Amino acid sequence: MQKVAIIMGSKSDLPVMQDAIDILKEFNIDVEVDIVSAHRTPEKLFDFSKNAHTRGINVIIAGAGGAAHLPGMVASLSPLPVIGVPVKSSNSIDGWDSVLSILQMPGGVPVATVALNGAKNAGILAAQIIGASNKTVLNTIINYKEGLKTKVIESSKNL
Repeated sequence: MQKVAIIMGSKSDLPVMQDAIDILKEFNIDVEVDIVSAHRTPEKLFDFSKNAHTRGINVIIAGAGGAAHLPGMVASLSPLPVIGVPVKSSNSIDGWDSVLSILQMPGGVPVATVALNGAKNAGILAAQIIGASNKTVLNTIINYKEGLKTKVIESSKNL
């Protein structure tokens, strides 16, 4: 079974991150969800990051607002692909602080970064990463994208 870990800096990020949870469940991919704060629970962050691959996790999605250190710190400690979701939070500068904190990683510590509050795309990207080596998930992605095409064609007919 393929598994994606979805972590966030605080419970207030859950409404945004729920989109990743929902789309991965739609794709029948097992999801593990937790709160891991880079600033308030650094020991938990280290343990999670260093051991996720030993627990069967294939991809990590990390959402964070403000300074948004979570995705980068996880990527610095884990051998797994990390997808960062910048979250526009109450202490955010229109979300730009989060976007730039996640996007501007130094060489050698990559974090794939999606749009501000773009957790659904993070979930789809995680599924595509898994689908590169799992035919069942790949076929699910193919069907999903075909469904998107069909929706656009139907919408066009109804104009």
